[in-house]
Amino acid sequence: MEPQLKIGDRRIGAGDPTYIIAELSANHGHDFDQAVRLVHAAKEAGADAVKLQTYTADTLTIRSDRREFRVGGGTLWDGRTLYDLYCEAYTPWEWQPRLKVLADEIGIDLFSTPFDPSAVDFLEKMNVPAYKVASFELVDLPLIERIARTGKPMIMSTGMATLAEIGEAVATARRAGASALALLKCTSAYPAPPEEINLRTIAHLSEALAVPTGLSDHTLGIAVPVAAVAVGASLVEKHFTLSRAVPGPDSAFSLEPDEFKAMVEAIRTTEKALGRIYYGLGNKEEASRAFRRSLFVVKDMKAGEVFTGENVRSIRPGHGLPPKYFADVLGRSATVDVSRGTPLSWDLVGGNGGRR
Repeated sequence: MEPQLKIGDRRIGAGDPTYIIAELSANHGHDFDQAVRLVHAAKEAGADAVKLQTYTADTLTIRSDRREFRVGGGTLWDGRTLYDLYCEAYTPWEWQPRLKVLADEIGIDLFSTPFDPSAVDFLEKMNVPAYKVASFELVDLPLIERIARTGKPMIMSTGMATLAEIGEAVATARRAGASALALLKCTSAYPAPPEEINLRTIAHLSEALAVPTGLSDHTLGIAVPVAAVAVGASLVEKHFTLSRAVPGPDSAFSLEPDEFKAMVEAIRTTEKALGRIYYGLGNKEEASRAFRRSLFVVKDMKAGEVFTGENVRSIRPGHGLPPKYFADVLGRSATVDVSRGTPLSWDLVGGNGGRR
């Protein structure tokens, strides 16, 4: 049986529609009205869910100017301290219950990534339908255990993790009572280059750990998440902004509403195109059968005249004998007069055995 989970009324797994998540992250710019507009825009663009992040700078790190606490390595945020970055990027906690009410009203799921146990407690009071574990927290097994004890569905990103680390996180969640799990292949680079995404991992993860799998995508554009669905992704998460022209920690690798909508539409088209294993005539192909090649008489013939390569050819349309009988027809004689353009049929072929 294929692995599945449910978030609200939505089944997620092989054969079900891809569950598409709009990650708001820091793209609200600390403007509540902007956050409200983002939730509405995500719904209008076709997202199934909006995801928040529940932390403060103090729950993630400490205020320090030491080298260890400065971002480096060629990221968008090089030189900044972790504390300052998280002060800019966090979503005020007092907004989150209000955004959950809004999401419920307009019919879109809303859940969050908690980064410490206090965030889990806070989100439980909001009655979120699911939890997300960020790639960087996949090794925080006590946090995973705490989230699993809620009994809610869990989606865990796997950026940077080895298969052994992913397996340990899954085992920890299951021991703590989690029965509904999904994993997202993730490349923790911002933006991420397509050549480092390795989409073939998606199917392998599902087989190795018996869970639905998908993609948390940080590439630019929509090609990679659409391709992920073609190779088996059941979930897709993508950062979402109203405009990349508005500066923010995540805006450079986020999709604008029209782009997100185009991604959703392309994913839905891909789902239809995947279909099933099938050979033969499709419903819309019936009219095209006439354009296959077949055997036709291409010169006027008298009864008794011999069929040759000069008076019989394999041409379009497909109303005559199949071309595979060409050699069987040659050397035989016409049973009646046959005019040019007549589709060849066995009742026109006589001599040397007649109809076959």
